[in-house]
Amino acid sequence: MERIRARLSLNRKSALSVPVKLRKRKSKLYSKEDAHVQFQNGLFGVGINVTLFIVAYRLVNCLLVQSSFVPDEYWQSLEVAHQLVFKYGYLSWEWTEGIRSYLYPLFFASIYKILHFLNYDTVQLLVWLPRLAHAFLAALADIKLYSLIRGLEHSGVARWVFVSQLCSWFTWYCCTRTLTNTVETVLTTLALHYYPLHGSKVQDSSKYLGLVALAVIIRPTALIVWLPLLGYHFLREDDKLNLVTHRVLPVGVLTLGISTVIDCIFYGKWTLVQLNFLKFNVFHNVAEFYGSHPWHWYLTQGFPVVLGPHLPFFLHGCTLAPQRYRILLVTVIWTILVYSLLGHKEFRFIYPVLPLCMVFCGFSLASLKAWKRPAVCLLFLSNLLPALYTGLIHQRGSLDVMSHIQPLCEGKYSSSTPEPFVYFLMPCHSTPFYRFSLNCTLNLQNVQAKQILTSATSYCDQFIFHQMHWLKTAFHNEASLPSHLVFFDVLTKEISSFLEVKQYVKKTEVFHTHVPEGRVGRNICVYERRGIPLTTRDNFIF
Repeated sequence: MERIRARLSLNRKSALSVPVKLRKRKSKLYSKEDAHVQFQNGLFGVGINVTLFIVAYRLVNCLLVQSSFVPDEYWQSLEVAHQLVFKYGYLSWEWTEGIRSYLYPLFFASIYKILHFLNYDTVQLLVWLPRLAHAFLAALADIKLYSLIRGLEHSGVARWVFVSQLCSWFTWYCCTRTLTNTVETVLTTLALHYYPLHGSKVQDSSKYLGLVALAVIIRPTALIVWLPLLGYHFLREDDKLNLVTHRVLPVGVLTLGISTVIDCIFYGKWTLVQLNFLKFNVFHNVAEFYGSHPWHWYLTQGFPVVLGPHLPFFLHGCTLAPQRYRILLVTVIWTILVYSLLGHKEFRFIYPVLPLCMVFCGFSLASLKAWKRPAVCLLFLSNLLPALYTGLIHQRGSLDVMSHIQPLCEGKYSSSTPEPFVYFLMPCHSTPFYRFSLNCTLNLQNVQAKQILTSATSYCDQFIFHQMHWLKTAFHNEASLPSHLVFFDVLTKEISSFLEVKQYVKKTEVFHTHVPEGRVGRNICVYERRGIPLTTRDNFIF
């Protein structure tokens, strides 16, 4: 026994004296390339190259959109921000009635305030910085949509959803505009990234609920889009009471409370914007003053135009997408049906469901085999033409005409005319004012759009249908006459006698659109009053 013990002890000592070679670990948790991998994944869960490409793409998108869409992209955001910071200008009737929240304009007001503080509040920066900010927000939304699908499906589907999103002509046309519909679409896309879709790894619903609440505060109609998604989440949630009491109520109360405090401060009185919005647009149906369409308009015109060349791919993708995406399809259908019940309809109202449609387009493109390359080329080229035409040519006169008003702000006008006083005889708020090309206290006025709820027509309609009577009433003496008039060429014939008697001559004519319709003409005319001595007069308010 003693010999055996001695031998074992000797073997153990010899084994310890031999160095042991350890196997090199190949786990990425201990790799020296961790920092490089994290850098390649980018800040938003996608590759840094993809992130830089999307940002660059949306910046180019921003620079190539030089047309106007609707007045709200100025009068519900930038003109309000300009008035808050620079203390001149005036607000549209929606702000005097308290149906719009100041939360969104404050975002731009903060940009303007910083520029003003740094003494960099030039016209170019006032015009482009808000647009560039929206370009970055649009890029973030693109990244989050791509990241969402990449986390749920294989990379091929995510790639084609991404391609579909970038090819969309309507997204190109709208995503860099300072519209509440645009920020609603961005917030909806971001919220969808954090939404607990079946198969996703989302655990905390507070993020998506906060983004939804913010979207509803900025634009209350965002609730229409999110009602099916919120209901679906509630039905699938195991602890429904905890979801309501610890997530929905705290987020909703906090967001609404902050928004109400901000609105009360800026309106100078107790104001619940969401209640006023409901009262004016549902109970009084004020929106129909701006036009109404038949119930089927979204089905026959609105949705097909917004989706554009993507429509066949969307319909094909609806038959291929997995079951977990049915709630997105239900949301699209629900939104279109609800908006179809409203009298006033616009393309931009259904813009928030467009990213949802791109998911189904991606499944369609991913399923194609031999025809994939021709299909993608056709999709790109068929979207390129409307994107460039609407961004660079269609309805650009509303912005271009302001460059002809700018010299008045700089004092470059004839000494034979009165001090500059420009009146816009156009459909209400057809052009921006002080925010675009003007950063001075030049006297600008237009046909106001204030609605009188007891009247069948608005102030704008009274001018459109009774031009001569309106002109004689508004400009009842020589002192009240503007030095310049701006209007669409379709009005020239109707007011030619007024122009001749009051000695107005055409100064310039600016192209606006190839498809004039109704009160909107092909060109915008600027007329100047000649032969009147320079006079000092008070601003005339109508």
